[in-house]
Amino acid sequence: MGFFVLVLALLGFDLRFLNRKPHVISSTAATLWSAVWVFLAITFCASIYFWRGPHDALDFLAAYIIEESLSLDNLVVFVVIFTSAAVALQYQHRILFWGILGALVTRGVFVFAGVELISHFHWFLYLLAIFLVVASARLLHKGRGEFDPARSRMLTLTRKLLPITPTYEGGKFFVRREGRLFATPLLLVLLMIEITDVFFAVDSVPAVFSVTQDAFIVYTSNIFAVLGLRALYFLLAGAVKRFRYLRHGLAVVLMFMGAKMLIARIVRIPTGWALLVILVAITLAVAASLRRAGKTVTSEE
Repeated sequence: MGFFVLVLALLGFDLRFLNRKPHVISSTAATLWSAVWVFLAITFCASIYFWRGPHDALDFLAAYIIEESLSLDNLVVFVVIFTSAAVALQYQHRILFWGILGALVTRGVFVFAGVELISHFHWFLYLLAIFLVVASARLLHKGRGEFDPARSRMLTLTRKLLPITPTYEGGKFFVRREGRLFATPLLLVLLMIEITDVFFAVDSVPAVFSVTQDAFIVYTSNIFAVLGLRALYFLLAGAVKRFRYLRHGLAVVLMFMGAKMLIARIVRIPTGWALLVILVAITLAVAASLRRAGKTVTSEE
């Protein structure tokens, strides 16, 4: 309960004092808030160290880095959604804010349902492991950026249940016209963001289960990563497509986590070593992407 109060207090402070009016998030503000969310996650990790011991603290750190790394792929789809829907920059923050509130619920459902299934049916853990291996192969073959939330049944149902205004109405999700309630296209964009988060959580949550099945650690690491994702979007949105090898690094992470779960009964890989593999995979993918991008710019000049 204390964690929920902390998160809601932070989001309430954000909405009430920092982003009360729609505005474009500057790169400076995005950098500052990215650093703030990372600092808060590390501080929370330190509190776990003194509260529950070094083992749980290391599990939280590994789970947080896994979730944060896999969340980078979300940014590509967010950019596509906002660009294709022509959402003005000053309203993108509002959509991501309410998207985070939705993620608090959906991630919770995923985490606690997963923990219950694993506690009652141990074989479910191996099913998740196989799923991660398949997901890594899919990521290498096609990439997750091809997911199209606009084709979801939720959006189709929304269009049937509510009339949609032909244009945006500022930052409003709903408006009243002649006594009738209309949804605006901004609501449809919010639904697409929520659907995208659920889609990516299907991969990321099982990956965290490879580190720990402690519901508290899994859920809190997920939420801290999601909270930082919004600031990270405004920081990296313009450059995220330059990371062309990122999905290769993410595929390695998913493959490794799946394999770790499959061989857990035979060989137990310490969390510290798993964390090292994750950091090396992502670092090499980002470095290779930046090097390739630099060569491209040089050849164009």
